[in-house]
Amino acid sequence: MKYLHTMIRVRDLDATLRFFCDGLGLREMRRMDNEQGKYTLVFLATEETPDAEIELTYNWGSEEDYGSARNFGHLAFRVADIYATCARLQAMGVTINRPPRDGHMAFVRSPDLVSIELLQDGHLPPQEPWASMQNAGTW
Repeated sequence: MKYLHTMIRVRDLDATLRFFCDGLGLREMRRMDNEQGKYTLVFLATEETPDAEIELTYNWGSEEDYGSARNFGHLAFRVADIYATCARLQAMGVTINRPPRDGHMAFVRSPDLVSIELLQDGHLPPQEPWASMQNAGTW
């Protein structure tokens, strides 16, 4: 058996691509527009694990409420520098829900409220402003 992908329904494809590609560094592997079904599929992956993809599904003109996404759980990514990753996301306007106070783990949410766990490759010493930052919202 081979793991293929995880699918996430998205409300705003551009905002979600900005989060995953510009914020987290994933790259678009392929895209499919289906005129008849009125949807777009975009597959994303990291350089390190190109076969483990995230499938973004954008249903054109849908008003469906996808809820708070708490029933999904989370996606997890290992990052080279958790402080730099959180700073980049924060500069993009992303709330750091669980700051990397310990230099090891943080949580953010995508524009579609999917929880994303960021795990430091190795361990960094605690660093301000992260060490003193409180949790914000839910993840």
